[in-house]
Amino acid sequence: MRRQLVASVTASLAIAASIALMQAQGSPGEQVFKDRCASCHTGAADSRAPAPEALRGRTPQAIVEALVNGAMRAQGSRMTGAERRAVAEFLTGRSVEGDVSGAATGRCATAPAAERTGSSNWRGWSPTTDNTRFQSAEGAAITAAEIPKLTLRWAFGFPDASSAWAQPSVADGRVYVGSQNGTVYALDARSGCVRWTFAAAGGVRTAVTLSSGIAYFGDTAANVYAVDAQTGVARWRKSVEQHPLARITGSVTVHDGRLYVPTSSYEESQGADPQYPCCTFRGSVTALDAGTGAVAWKTYMIPEEPKRRGSSSAGVPLWGPSGAAIWSAPTIDARRGLLYVATGNLYSGPAHTAGNAVVAIDLKTGSVRWSKQFTPGDVYVSNCRAGNPNCPEANGPDFDFGSPPMLARTSAGRDLIVIGQKSGVGFALDPEKMGEVVWEYRAGRGGVLGGIEWGSAVDAERAYFAVSDILLPQPGGLHAVTLATGQRAWFTPPRPPACGSGRGCNAAQSAAVTVIPGAVFSGSNDGALRVYSTADGAILWEFDSNREFTTVNGVAGRGASMIGPGPVVAGGMVFVSSGYGAFGGRPGNVLLAFAPQ
Repeated sequence: MRRQLVASVTASLAIAASIALMQAQGSPGEQVFKDRCASCHTGAADSRAPAPEALRGRTPQAIVEALVNGAMRAQGSRMTGAERRAVAEFLTGRSVEGDVSGAATGRCATAPAAERTGSSNWRGWSPTTDNTRFQSAEGAAITAAEIPKLTLRWAFGFPDASSAWAQPSVADGRVYVGSQNGTVYALDARSGCVRWTFAAAGGVRTAVTLSSGIAYFGDTAANVYAVDAQTGVARWRKSVEQHPLARITGSVTVHDGRLYVPTSSYEESQGADPQYPCCTFRGSVTALDAGTGAVAWKTYMIPEEPKRRGSSSAGVPLWGPSGAAIWSAPTIDARRGLLYVATGNLYSGPAHTAGNAVVAIDLKTGSVRWSKQFTPGDVYVSNCRAGNPNCPEANGPDFDFGSPPMLARTSAGRDLIVIGQKSGVGFALDPEKMGEVVWEYRAGRGGVLGGIEWGSAVDAERAYFAVSDILLPQPGGLHAVTLATGQRAWFTPPRPPACGSGRGCNAAQSAAVTVIPGAVFSGSNDGALRVYSTADGAILWEFDSNREFTTVNGVAGRGASMIGPGPVVAGGMVFVSSGYGAFGGRPGNVLLAFAPQ
C-alpha cells in the first residue's frame, strides 16, 4: 500500500512539474501540445511516453522527425507543418531553422499565366487514368536517343522532411508536388521557382491530380482538397474517413466530374502496441463531386463493421475483421463502367476475402461487381514480437498490393489488367471474365518490404516489373515481360549500389517505374535513377543523387533512397523525388529536374 502511495505521489509531482514547465514556456506550441499530446506525455506513471522534461534535451528537428516519420507519425499526421514545428519548439525551447513553407526564397519574379503545352502533361499518378505509367512520345517530348544527354537543371528542397515522398505532377508548364510537412507547391517547370504554396492539415504524399484547372490531393489526416491550380486558393476540403488512424496515400483519380478517393491507415503499425485495441479500420473508396466535394457514394472493402472478438491476454478489447487498405490510385475502365482498386492485407481476423484483392466497382453506384483475391488469410501486424497479444498466431506474409491495377491493351487489341504484388509475382487478369488470371510471372521472392512495391509500367508490347526484396541478400532488378503471353523478354540485374555500403544502402528497386517509347525509368534504394532500353534492358543513363544539392528555394537539400514515387517525364523534362527515410531507406529531401543538354 505504501509503495502504491509513493508511486502515486511521484506521478502527481511529475505531472505538476510538466504542467509548470508548459506554463513557464508559454510558446505557441503549448495549446497544440495540450490538445494533442499531453494526455500521454503528462499522464499516468506507467505511460511509456516520455515526459516534457525528458524531451527538452532533444533537438527540435528530432521532435519533428518523430512526428513525421517516427513513433509519433500517427499523431503527427493530423497536424499541419506549422503545428509540428510549434510543438517541437515548445518542448525543446529552441527554434527550427528556416521558413516552414520552404518558400521564403525562390519565389518567381513574375507571375505570368500558365503555359499551354498541349498533351505534354502528367496529371496525376499516371499520365492517364488507366495507370499504366506510359507516357506517349508527344507527352514526353524526349526521345530514347536524347536520354544520355540528360543533365540536372534544378533541385528543390523540402523543409522538415526526411522523405521526398510525393510524386510530382506536370501541367501547362508547372510542377505540382506535396511534402511531408503538408506544404503543396506549384513550381515553374523550367526554373523550379515557386508560383504558390498551400498548407494542408497533414502531410501530402499523394500525387496532385489536375483536372479542369483544379488541383486535387489527399493528406495523412484523410482530408481531400480542391485548389485552384492557377492561384493556390482553396475551393473546398472534405474529410472522407473518421477513423483516427486513417490516411490517404493513393493518389485520387478524376473521371467524368467525379473524384475517386482511396483510403489507407496507420493502424497496421499501431497494432504492434499491446495496449492498442486491434483493429477497426477498413479500406474504402469514396466518390466525390469534383466541383463541390459532395459524397456520391462510399464503399468499404470489408462491408461488415468490425465486431468484438474477445479480449487479449493484456485485457484489451480485440476487434475484427479489419484492414484491406487501398494504398494506390484507383483505375478507370470507362468502357465497362468500372473502377479498379487493389487492397492490402488484413490487420485482424477473422479472415476475409477483401484482403490482397483486385476489386471492380461500378463507377456510378459504388457497388462491387467482382473481387479477385490472391493471398487468403494474410493477417499481418507490423513489428510483431513474441508475446504481443495483438499479433495473430501466425503473422501473415504481408503480401499487399501497393501498386494500382493497370488497364493495358496488347498490340492485338486485347484488354488486360496488369498488377504486381509484394509476393514478387506480376499478374495479368481478364476484365471480361471477372479477373480470371491470364498469366503470372515471378519477378522476386517477395515478403515484408519485398516483391513488387509501388508500381509497375506497361506499354503496348511489355510489362515492366521492378523488384524490391529490400530485406533479402540480393534485392533489385528490372524485368520486362511480353504483355500478351507473360513470358520474359529480358531481365537486367541490379548494379552495385551507388551509395557504397552501410545501413539502408542496397540495390532494391521499390519505386514506381515509368516507360516512354524506347526507355524505362527506375529509381533505386541506392539513390540512383537509371534508364533502360525497352529493347534489351541495357542501361542508357544513370544519375547518382547521393549528395548535397544547392536548391532554388534555399532549403538544405540532400538526395538518397528513391522509394515510393516514380519518375515523371513530360514536356521535355524528367522530374524525380530523392530521399526516403523509412522502410529500409535513407533520408533525403529533394525534387530533381533534368532535361537534355
